[in-house]
Amino acid sequence: TASIIGNVFGFKAVSALRLEDMRIPHSYLKTFQGPATGIIVERERLNKYGTPLLGATVKPKLGLSGKNYGRVVYEGLKGGLDFLKDDENINSQPFMRWRERFLNCMEGINRASAATGEVKGSYLNITAATMEEVYKRAEYAKAVGSIVVMIDLVMGYTAIQSIAYWARENDMLLHLHRAGNSTYARQKNHGINFRVICKWMRM
Repeated sequence: TASIIGNVFGFKAVSALRLEDMRIPHSYLKTFQGPATGIIVERERLNKYGTPLLGATVKPKLGLSGKNYGRVVYEGLKGGLDFLKDDENINSQPFMRWRERFLNCMEGINRASAATGEVKGSYLNITAATMEEVYKRAEYAKAVGSIVVMIDLVMGYTAIQSIAYWARENDMLLHLHRAGNSTYARQKNHGINFRVICKWMRM
């Protein structure tokens, strides 16, 4: 990416510059693994076919205790949602540490699955300050029974690629939250069109 969106965007002679799209040679694409799974695999994991997948984000996004957060997950899933997800701001705050959230979410998922007879899920946000911590949270999510984890775009390309490798090796679904994309994509005369970021993320 440094060759494409590097220093040229900061040249004094350039008042505005926007990358709208790019064609990536097939020979270059083959050097990347690409996404390990897609919507078909998610449907297989949820055993849900022929209908839209219904999901939502837990609200309020901040301030709930782990127990109350898990209750929202349970009620949403029991009420008909296929999955819920953490918001991008949920991490490991004093009012609810990440282990507490993971455990209460999984309890809500398991209770909702038992009550409905359906496979349910919740995207657990494992975004953290270091890759060591990201891996620790990912391993814990897997250990407590989650089939999907979530990361934020603001983690950066190398971190995203690294956890994508982990997810592939550990047979876990990986959800990428686009948090931060507007810093690149919102201005119409400068930055990067979100379609380009989507292509990079799929690589």
